[in-house]
Amino acid sequence: MPLPADVYTLVADIGGTNTRVALARGARLKDGSIRRYRNADFPGLETVIRRYIEDEGGVDCAGACVAAAGPVRDGVAHMTNLDWTIDPAMLARATSAEKVAILNDLQAQGHALGSLSADSLRPIVEGPQAPPHAAKLVIGVGTGFNAAPVHEAPGGRIVAASECGHVNLPVRTEADLRLAHFVETAHGFPGVEDVLSGRGLERLYAWVSAEAGTPTEKAAADIMAALDGGDDPLAVETARTFVRLFGTEAGNLALTHLPFGGVFLVGGVARAFTRHYAAFGFADAFRDKGRFAGFMQNFPVWVIEDDYAALTGCAAYLAALA
Repeated sequence: MPLPADVYTLVADIGGTNTRVALARGARLKDGSIRRYRNADFPGLETVIRRYIEDEGGVDCAGACVAAAGPVRDGVAHMTNLDWTIDPAMLARATSAEKVAILNDLQAQGHALGSLSADSLRPIVEGPQAPPHAAKLVIGVGTGFNAAPVHEAPGGRIVAASECGHVNLPVRTEADLRLAHFVETAHGFPGVEDVLSGRGLERLYAWVSAEAGTPTEKAAADIMAALDGGDDPLAVETARTFVRLFGTEAGNLALTHLPFGGVFLVGGVARAFTRHYAAFGFADAFRDKGRFAGFMQNFPVWVIEDDYAALTGCAAYLAALA
């Protein structure tokens, strides 16, 4: 049976590898409507959306909101790790929607806070309870790295965009400096994303193995499998270094934005490390700020285990505009 016209909104989460698309009514996703498409199979987002609408029986949407893994300027998104440009005219043309919006993917995650099930939040670092209006911070680690502060203002929620995955890799030790020199060979600059991301994990493994005198390469999925299998000391050391650097950078961002309402980790890579954060000292690295170590105890940290949080965020954003 065809879906009613102008009732549902179309929401999409566009990553570097896959695009997930769903329908929503208000801030809730429609059950069974989530579909995943491999970006390499399509020339651009417009063809992905047209395929989705066809797959859903030609649904006529009232609105559309997409979350893009890249900077959004003047309403236009430029994907960081994909040669796609997304603009409002294209989105309106593809969906026939009367209302369209384009967000950075971390902005969408920020708009999802408060609309997610409590079961999808796993505590990583304990901290005091804060009032609902307290500032929050979302940090995403997947194909890339980024973060977005979340503020409750009189006119509504504000989620500021950034591209903080491309700032300098934090250097705390002599080994960190050697790592920075090692990774800067890729782009001429040692950025956070060059280590704290899926491909960054692979680069980190290559560095750890080179430091051990046995230069080796391994895919991110194989590194995680070896870590869980416990049969590769290089994978263990890679994971330990990854978690320490992630804790350090998350702490840097917490001091920058003062998220007394909590830090929320999202993305496939961030979730993959959930069971390893405690063992490899994420909390210690997060709070390792000298005389501000005590102050860092004000910031609790959670992992968002809902893989579709960005879709919920897009839906919540459109619903708030109504």
